[in-house]
Amino acid sequence: MSTIIYTFFSFFFITCPTIFSNALTNDDPTPYLSPLTFFPNYKTMLNSFKIFIYQPNTALAYNSNTQSLFYASLQKSPFATINGEQAHLFFIPFSTSDLSRIIRDIRKKFSYWNRTLGADHFYLSCGDNTTTTDSDRNVLELRKNSIQISCFPTSSYTKFIPHKDITLPPLPTTAADTIINQLSNANQSYLGYFRYDGEDKDGSHSVLVNQLAVDPDFLVDFEPFDEIRASTSKFCLFEYGFSDMSRIVVALGLGCVPVVISDRLIKDLPFVDVVRWQEIAMFVRFGGGVDEVKHILVRTSGEIYTRMRGMGMKASKHFLWHVSPQPFDCFNTLIYQLWLRRHTIRYALRTME
Repeated sequence: MSTIIYTFFSFFFITCPTIFSNALTNDDPTPYLSPLTFFPNYKTMLNSFKIFIYQPNTALAYNSNTQSLFYASLQKSPFATINGEQAHLFFIPFSTSDLSRIIRDIRKKFSYWNRTLGADHFYLSCGDNTTTTDSDRNVLELRKNSIQISCFPTSSYTKFIPHKDITLPPLPTTAADTIINQLSNANQSYLGYFRYDGEDKDGSHSVLVNQLAVDPDFLVDFEPFDEIRASTSKFCLFEYGFSDMSRIVVALGLGCVPVVISDRLIKDLPFVDVVRWQEIAMFVRFGGGVDEVKHILVRTSGEIYTRMRGMGMKASKHFLWHVSPQPFDCFNTLIYQLWLRRHTIRYALRTME
């Protein structure tokens, strides 16, 4: 069934040249880094990209639904191949702590690892899934050379390397696409919506929360993210490191422009090779307090806001997960980012210890 679906994807590109041409030549604002290359490259990926999946040595149990869905989708997709010589990349599935043994077994049984020292391999890592020191040769090569797919937002111990690694967009706890379709045209009567997740160490709420809560232009929730309330706001505020970042996906689709508040540079945003985040979201430092944040939002309301809102809604399809992957959805956009990383240096084959 999956082969039929993906065949339809390719058929869509071939038999609908007008739609495809419009996507490349439309003068409307675009959320893409390079629409002139993205769509042709996406078509090429669908027709030719192949991934070899190693068989796990033990029962595989990922610690998040997002990881499990990605793995299941990859196995059923036409990208998967049992012929390693045809593969562009190699996937290592594991949920065990003994990474050294896993890599050692792979390099003994197959020739693929030694050709690039793992540079054309990738794996999922959304937590500290190794008790082996990074000084171990096998783990060191994995961390340094292989593509790591980390859950967004990444944690400090995943050792995310921006130019090499990519992030796995979160799987919303509700049917995001259904919610978006129902609420995307809601009347926006508030400037901003903020859902606070945590407390400071002393049990008090952050300065940001206290200041937003008394401002009538903002809605502040201490309960789970409320899509209906968010849809009545122009901007959805996220305090990086405290807020539930998975709701950025829903915010984009609702037309609630995400505002990420952080005093440090964020390097782990999903799909940075595909979308222009600076055109669909705002990134604000909290150094000036709520007054400065509010000033920036008010100044952005208007034509700039309308453009950002529209581009964010266009880009939101790339962040949606489906049990059966759909064109341009989260799974396929992840595969596209892997496709971009398929060119690696192949070292001369040599015997490893």
